[in-house]
Formats: sequence, structure tokens, C-alpha cells
Amino acid sequence: MAMLFEAWQGVQGRISAACTACARKPQEITLLAVSKTFPAADIHQLYQLGQREFGENYAQELEQKATELADCHELVWHFIGPLQSNKTRIVANAAHWVHTIERSKIAERLNNQRPAALPPLNVCLQVNVSGEASKSGVAPDELLVLARNVAQMPRLKLRGLMCIPEATADQVKLAKQFQLLKQCQDMLNAHGFALDTLSMGMSSDLELAIANGSTLVRVGSAIFGARPYLASPPEQEQ
Repeated sequence: MAMLFEAWQGVQGRISAACTACARKPQEITLLAVSKTFPAADIHQLYQLGQREFGENYAQELEQKATELADCHELVWHFIGPLQSNKTRIVANAAHWVHTIERSKIAERLNNQRPAALPPLNVCLQVNVSGEASKSGVAPDELLVLARNVAQMPRLKLRGLMCIPEATADQVKLAKQFQLLKQCQDMLNAHGFALDTLSMGMSSDLELAIANGSTLVRVGSAIFGARPYLASPPEQEQ
């Protein structure tokens, strides 16, 4: 637990320093510990240390861990991976948040399958800020239509936007992509939405994301270490 605690504290220190550098408050930033492929025991250790928000990329892994850790009543599960139609029921039942809505069809399935006994599912719309054909996410010029559709779904609560930027070391290019997501949020809020969440920034670029308006950073490897993949590697390491 000592090594995990040291890594977790190190990431919190990075968040605090990033906030100081851009005159923001650390309380404005949620640290999402990306626990995909790591055992429930690691999550439980971090939970005991005070971490509450955890991110998973695979529906069945989320379901299994949620069952194993059902006694951790304050644990908040975020689904942050690509979501197929045949897995929406699992996520609708197990998750508190979904970050990767890019199509109305998936949103409709989550809405219809969210149990009435649970509060509405918090959701973010994933935006393709890099313009790469291989990247998931709705195009910025199609975002308003999708947001209006999702906002009408009673079992979903539209909270914000999410992006996975281009895998590049070019800080100027990355900053522009983060700024684009912030501009998308501002545009939607100008149309009457009340989005409070920008899910952007990972282990390698959380400081730049915070400087450009992020309210939630998704950090895995900087906390848990090198990741043993269960499936094909994701578009970019978190």
C-alpha cells in the first residue's frame, strides 16, 4: 500500500502545482483513478486512502468489480471506454457516470435501461477534438444536435464533455485541442445547457489540461504503474 499511496499522493501534488500555476483551486479538479485491468484489491486500497472516483473501460470488468466492492458505499464508478450496444445494460446498471457518449442510439439504450430505483446516469459527450478519422467522438459541428437529444432523456443527466486528444508530444497542438473542448462547453452553455464537467487530461498531460479548463483528469499509469492489457491497447494511455 505504501507504493500506491506514494504514487497517488504524487499525482495529487501534480494537480495542486498545476492549479497554482494557472490560478485555480485544487478543489475544482476531480481525480479519476483509472483502474482498468487492475484488481479490485488495488481499488480497495486506494478507497481506504480516500480516493472515491474510479474509471473502467470494459463493461464486464466494471460489473465484476462493482460486485466485489459493493461494500464501498461511497465509491463512484465512471465508464470511460468505447461502449457497444450489447453492453449498455451492464453499464446502465453498474456505473454512476459514462464519459463516452457519441451517438444518440447509445444514449437511448442507456436511458431506457437505467433502473428506475437509481438516480439518473451522469453522462459526458465525447468530442473528436483532433479530427482524426480513427478517433471516437462526435464532430464539434454535430455536438449541439447530440446534446439536445441527450438532454431530453429523463434517465440521463448531461454533465459535460470528454476528449482523448491526439497522441503527440506537441504541447501547442495539444493545448489547441483542449481549448477546443472548452470552446464546445462554452458554446453549449450559451445555448442554455449547464455543463459543469470537462473530462480531459491523463497521466502525461494533466497539467496542460488543467491550464486549459479541465475539471476532471483521468489518471491510471501514474497511480497504478504499468498496465497489463486485457484487450487491445486503448487509443491513448490514461
